[in-house]
Amino acid sequence: MSDLQIGLVALGAVLILLVVVFNWWQDRRIRRKMQGKFPEVPADPLMAQLEADKERREPTVRIAETLAEDKAEPAIPAEEIDPTTEAVIDVHFPQPVPGGELIDLLRAYLRVDTKPVRLFATAVNGEHHAYPHDQEAYTSIQLVVLLANRRGPLTDIDWSRLWMAAQNLAQQLDGTVDGPEQAEVVAQAQQLDQLCASLDAQVGLSLRLAEPTPTETVRQVVVSAGFMEYGQQLAWLASSGLPRFTLLFNGKPALAMLSASVERLDFLLDLPNSPKDEQAFSRMATVGRDLAARLGGELVDDQGQLLTDHFDDEIDQQLYQMYEQIEQAGFYAGEPRTQRVFA
Repeated sequence: MSDLQIGLVALGAVLILLVVVFNWWQDRRIRRKMQGKFPEVPADPLMAQLEADKERREPTVRIAETLAEDKAEPAIPAEEIDPTTEAVIDVHFPQPVPGGELIDLLRAYLRVDTKPVRLFATAVNGEHHAYPHDQEAYTSIQLVVLLANRRGPLTDIDWSRLWMAAQNLAQQLDGTVDGPEQAEVVAQAQQLDQLCASLDAQVGLSLRLAEPTPTETVRQVVVSAGFMEYGQQLAWLASSGLPRFTLLFNGKPALAMLSASVERLDFLLDLPNSPKDEQAFSRMATVGRDLAARLGGELVDDQGQLLTDHFDDEIDQQLYQMYEQIEQAGFYAGEPRTQRVFA
């Protein structure tokens, strides 16, 4: 290559470099002008929102006791595990894990949708807590899953999801996972579901009002008749404090109903969750008739037929027999195992 050719190549390279530098300078100058017109954003607002959501989000596994938010509170003792209605997956750690770290891992790896799950965390001192506490260290946890409720039995998919979550958690801590075989768990869940289906019973009556009545007026009347607040419901309470039967407005919990007027009141007697009563039906029917007179309306059965008192005693006897069958199977109104299964 001649000296002339080399010079031309070098000159071309210099010109290209000058164009690149000039474009960079122009771009920088334009950016400065634009930034002077618009306020600076310290961070991507979308990412900031995602981070905020991540801090607020609870694990989607249905744990009865929520993971402690106020870590200054003392650790809460765990309820006993019920082997007849629950299955257990054990996760053991090779060395104690601080409670705060364990809470973070549970929130990260227990994002599964199954039957309700309870935690049973074993502290270094041997105590069992309903959830980890940041002032303690833990040697193991147990994931205690409900085998059946009114939505049906635990399925093989439910068990697989929870088992996978337990394995993922254990891998983060070099731990081990132990539990019963899937086929055994699913079979036990189906047996429990069949038993509870044979015991379960809910009896309803409806009070059809003559015309739509203001909600607040109806609430005042039913409270004056003897109903009391019980969570989001209005209930007729036994001396034990448990509801004998509850009241719905237009098919919704009475205290959660937002409609301006009420057209129908529904009485619901939930046998497994109400105390045993020799006059369960006649008591509810008597209250229903009293409200029908106060509010003006017709009390009908679940078939839509006007309710008379001819069969009250007979229905009472049938329901009392069912109460005894429920208790013979080991389910008592107000006890946690009953509330879990018949929910």
